[in-house]
Amino acid sequence: MELFDNLLLGFQVASDPTILWYCFFGVFLGTAVGVLPGIGALAAISLLLPMTYHMSPTAAIVMLAGVYYGAQYGGSTASILMNLPGGPASAVTCLDGYPMARKGKAGIALFITTIASLFGAMIGLVLLVLFSPAIAEVGLKFGPAELFSMMVMGLVAASSMGTGSPIKGLAMVVMGVLLGMVGTDVNSGAARFTMDIPELMDGINLVALAMGLFGVAEVVRGIHGQDETQKIEKVTLRSMIPTKQEMNRSYPAMLRGSALGSALGALPGVGPSIAAFMAYAIEKKVAKNPAEFGQGAVQGISAPESANNAAAQTAFVPSLSLGIPGDAVMAIMLGALIIHGIQPGPMLINEQPEMFWGLVVSFFIGNIMLVLLNIPTIGIWVSLLRIPFTWLYPAILVFVALGVYSVNNNHFDIYMVAVLGVVGYLFMLLRFEAAPLLLGYILGPMVEENLRRALLLSRGDPSIFVDRPISATLLAITVLMLSWTMFKFLQRSLRRRHIP
Repeated sequence: MELFDNLLLGFQVASDPTILWYCFFGVFLGTAVGVLPGIGALAAISLLLPMTYHMSPTAAIVMLAGVYYGAQYGGSTASILMNLPGGPASAVTCLDGYPMARKGKAGIALFITTIASLFGAMIGLVLLVLFSPAIAEVGLKFGPAELFSMMVMGLVAASSMGTGSPIKGLAMVVMGVLLGMVGTDVNSGAARFTMDIPELMDGINLVALAMGLFGVAEVVRGIHGQDETQKIEKVTLRSMIPTKQEMNRSYPAMLRGSALGSALGALPGVGPSIAAFMAYAIEKKVAKNPAEFGQGAVQGISAPESANNAAAQTAFVPSLSLGIPGDAVMAIMLGALIIHGIQPGPMLINEQPEMFWGLVVSFFIGNIMLVLLNIPTIGIWVSLLRIPFTWLYPAILVFVALGVYSVNNNHFDIYMVAVLGVVGYLFMLLRFEAAPLLLGYILGPMVEENLRRALLLSRGDPSIFVDRPISATLLAITVLMLSWTMFKFLQRSLRRRHIP
């Protein structure tokens, strides 16, 4: 009964015309920002922060949240059509979304993405409404040791992404971790692997890394004539609707992705990117035919998209109820609340019920708005593929350069994305997958930070990782995954040797 009263209060707040307008403005802007490669929700929310000074706290957080989860929807569009991830969480969608577009199924890929995003968001919201206190309590049980073990498990799972061998996948994960170490050491303040280049003191730009490995590398490959077989479909409502077989394969993937994303999003410091990568890895593990992944498998789209959107919703649990931002975007949102004199933490729900439940209900409304915005525009986005490649590729490079430059206003990042683009093309030729490297880069600094924290708390005793039950369980799963991967690799190698 109390839950019903809370939702009714939230509906009264969220249905206010002013709140509805800011919700629509947020999701619309978030979609646009997600479609533009390299811009990201962080830049948009940072620019909008001064606007919130003259708004009510509820309107401010509803608008900023709309930009955040709206960008999750929009980020997949450029990934599918041009192999340009709108953000780190959308990089996984490139693996199967772009091959589907090249086969003439761009409309179907975008439709499945929209449905999976809505599905994941709604599952995450239901869990957010029902289990916010319990989820927050579970999140508190994850200390540095548990987070370290979980991220190591994610790195091992990432090695199986793509179509390459797991050994190559592990090598790319390790390379990503090493790239993540470039910059200033958090503890000592010493510069590491910067080669005396001042611009590398803050590390390698994540946007430059993603754009170079995926976008610029794809442009270089296209210039060499490998896109001549791309098909352009005539977009009608019927052509956008997936077949029954495709939907039957998508639904279980959506369920698994939504459950995983909801759980990971609620953990402090995890977020949608890790959820999307891990969801893809799990789908490839459970698939009857893993060889389909990387060739246009619908599960490779529906699982990560539902995971990152579910995580985007439940990420508000540790941020609002614990006062622990999961990433830089959440930190800015908490800053907006603090500006208005609202202190995030365990007492927020009781002290500001109108704002909290109004925000939760606005999530439901905002996600419906996103579906109404995205499905009618699928035909418009697919029409981008009709542009001749001689015009499209220079435009892509311009968007990449603008997106990378806008992050730090530094021309060095443009040079970096060009170098990384060449490296990404070499990886393509050698059949090394870029996605595991990207996840290794994202998780590497977090793995190192939590490893140091855990050892600091245990005074250098490494047994802390096996003494704590959650950490020990995650490490055991990691060892099993690694053993199974090596077993399958050796089994395939032996089969090849016996084939005459």
